[in-house]
Amino acid sequence: MEILLLFACVLALVIIDVPIAVSLGIVAIAATVYTQGTAGLPNFPIVLFSGATNFPLIAIPLFILAGAIMNSSGISRRLINFASALLGFIRGGLAMVGIGSSMFFAELSGSAVAGIAALGPILIPAMKSKGYPAPLAAAVMSSAATLAIIIPPSIPMILYAVMAETSVVKMFVAGIIPGILGGLGLMGAAYGFARRYNLPIEEKFNWRRLGSSFREASWSFVLPIIILGGIFGGFVTATEGAALAVVAALFLGMVVYRELDLKQLKITMIDGGVQTAVVMLLVAASALLGSYLTEIQAPQNLAKAVSDLTTNQYFVLALLNVVFLLLGMFLHSAAAIILVVPVVMPLVHAAGIDPIHFGLVVTLNLAIGQQTPPVASVLMVACSIAKASVWDVSKVNIYFIGVLFALLMLITYVPITGLALVQLFYG
Repeated sequence: MEILLLFACVLALVIIDVPIAVSLGIVAIAATVYTQGTAGLPNFPIVLFSGATNFPLIAIPLFILAGAIMNSSGISRRLINFASALLGFIRGGLAMVGIGSSMFFAELSGSAVAGIAALGPILIPAMKSKGYPAPLAAAVMSSAATLAIIIPPSIPMILYAVMAETSVVKMFVAGIIPGILGGLGLMGAAYGFARRYNLPIEEKFNWRRLGSSFREASWSFVLPIIILGGIFGGFVTATEGAALAVVAALFLGMVVYRELDLKQLKITMIDGGVQTAVVMLLVAASALLGSYLTEIQAPQNLAKAVSDLTTNQYFVLALLNVVFLLLGMFLHSAAAIILVVPVVMPLVHAAGIDPIHFGLVVTLNLAIGQQTPPVASVLMVACSIAKASVWDVSKVNIYFIGVLFALLMLITYVPITGLALVQLFYG
C-alpha cells in the first residue's frame, strides 16, 4: 500500500512538470519527515552521495563516455551505415536500421541511456526527415535502446549477479537469445507501422555496398570482442571493462579513424558529463527513496506476503513480475535491483527458481520500466531528442512495450528460451 501511495505522489508531481529526480527526492523526504520526524534529515546528503558512488555504478559514466566518444569519432555512423546496407531494403528500413544499430551498440556500451544518447541524435532526425511521425521515431529508438539491459555487457545484469551471488558470465550468456528475439519482435512491430504509414524503403540490397560498409565498420566490431572477451575471460571486471571501452574508443577515434581531435574530445567529455549527471541524479534520488522503503520494510513485507500466499514456482514468478513492473516504473533499475533482489532471493530459492532464469525476468521487467513513466529514463531522452511529448510518444510506444512484455512472458514461463545456451555451455 505504501508503494502505491508513493507512486501516486511521484506521478502527481511529474504531471505538473516537476523533474522526475526532484519528484522522487521530494516524495522520499516528505514521507521520511512525516513518518519519522526531522531527525533523519542530516543523513539525506550521505544517502544521495553513497547511492551515486557505489563502485559497480562507476561503470555507468564510463560506458556513457565510451558511447559519446564512439558517436563523435564516427563509430556510431559506421555501425549505422552497415545496418542500413543490411536492413535498408525492408519497408520502413530506417526503423530497422535504428533497431539493428541499437543492438550492435548495446554490445559496446552496456547502457540503454548511452545507446539512445549516441544513436538517437542521428537516427531520430533522419526518420523525421523521411516522413516518420516524431512519436514513432522516438518510440522505435527508445524501445530499441532498452535492449541493452539484456544484451551483454548489460550493467543491470552485472548488478543483479552481484546482488544474487550468481555468475555474471552466465547472466551474459543467458541474455543473448532473449536480446535477439526482442530485436526481431521490435522489427516486426516497426514493420507494421511502416505498412500503416507507407514509409519508404531506404535502398535496394547490394552486396558490394554491404561489403564496403562492413569493411569500414570492421574496427568497430573489434570493440565488443575486446570488452566481452575481457569480461568473459575473467581478465577484467565490468567496471574495468567499461574503462577499457573508453580507451579502445579513444584509440579508434584518434588513431584509426582520426575523426576525433582534442577540441572535439573536450566537447564529448562535457556531453558525457551532462548525460551522466542526468542518470546519476536519478540513481541518487532512487537511492533516497529506496532508503525510505527499506526503513519501513516495504520490500520485505512484499516478499513475506508472496511467500505466505504460495511457493508455487509459476505463481511466485507472476507475483514477482508484478512487483518488479511496479518498482521499475519509479525506481532506477540499479536501485530496484540493489534494494529488492537480496530480499526476494530466499523466496526464489525456496520456489526452486533458477537464479539465472530469475535474473532475466528481473532485467526484462526493468527494461519495460525504462519505457513507462514517471521515471522512464530512456524514453525521456528519446522524447527530448525528437521534441515530442511523453504522452504522444507513449501512445505509440505501447505497441513496442507489448513486444517486450510478450518476451517477458515467454522468458518467464518457457525458461529454456533464456537458459538454452547456459545449459549448452555449462551443463
